Amino acid sequence: MGKKRPRPRRSFTPEFKAEIVELCRRGDRSVGQVAKDFDLTETAVRLWISQAEVDAGERDGLTRSEREELAALRRENRRLREDVEVLKRATAFFAKETR
Repeated sequence: MGKKRPRPRRSFTPEFKAEIVELCRRGDRSVGQVAKDFDLTETAVRLWISQAEVDAGERDGLTRSEREELAALRRENRRLREDVEVLKRATAFFAKETR
């Protein structure tokens, strides 16, 4: 039997995600049926629903804007740590040169 190839990663607009979440909330169809109808994974749809509930304040967690801010702060923190490491090495190098 051949192995099933993983599906290539796709990206969706916030409007599309909101539409899918709204379809699921209406209750006409199950999450699984909506996912199947739109060729999505059930896990992805459930995550979109959870994130929409967090953004609406219905559930605890980080909102989308808080997640984006956290990611930006982590990137900046990583860059600053690298800068400090470079400065430490330069300081050590020039300290040796002056002796």
